[in-house]
Amino acid sequence: MGSTEKKPQRFVDNYLPALLAQASQLISSEFHEVARQEGFSVSEWRVMASLAGGDAVSIGRLAQITVTKQPTVTRLLDRMETQGQVERIPHESDRRITLVRITRKGAAKVEHLMQLASEHERRVLEPFGLTRAEELKNTLRLMIQLHAHAPSDAAQDEDDEER
Repeated sequence: MGSTEKKPQRFVDNYLPALLAQASQLISSEFHEVARQEGFSVSEWRVMASLAGGDAVSIGRLAQITVTKQPTVTRLLDRMETQGQVERIPHESDRRITLVRITRKGAAKVEHLMQLASEHERRVLEPFGLTRAEELKNTLRLMIQLHAHAPSDAAQDEDDEER
């Protein structure tokens, strides 16, 4: 056995979906602890961050964005609506679709946490430099756009905790 022999590599060590999943899990879990310390469940954080600064979205689309099962999102929205953080509104042209948007109260509640999330993101991306970080984010956005039509697995929420 010479020193030039290549060490075997596991398939997942070079498989993009596995690498993306591992990076997401590691980086997200670092911030999820911060979210919990600020009084948010992971699911609440995902919903609030997904709605903040944007237009109303359907509950199904919100489930996709937050990578959460739709029934879990619906239960969470029930609770958050009671607390005045989100509101449901009817779709203009399709009565079957219910849209949801963040309220001013909800936006105010999540504002500080979004600042902490931005700081966390800066620390994560700092070793790569601004240019590479923006290239990575642009590449990921394009990948999402190109594959948004693909059939999705049942969205899994690692943190189904109810608060």
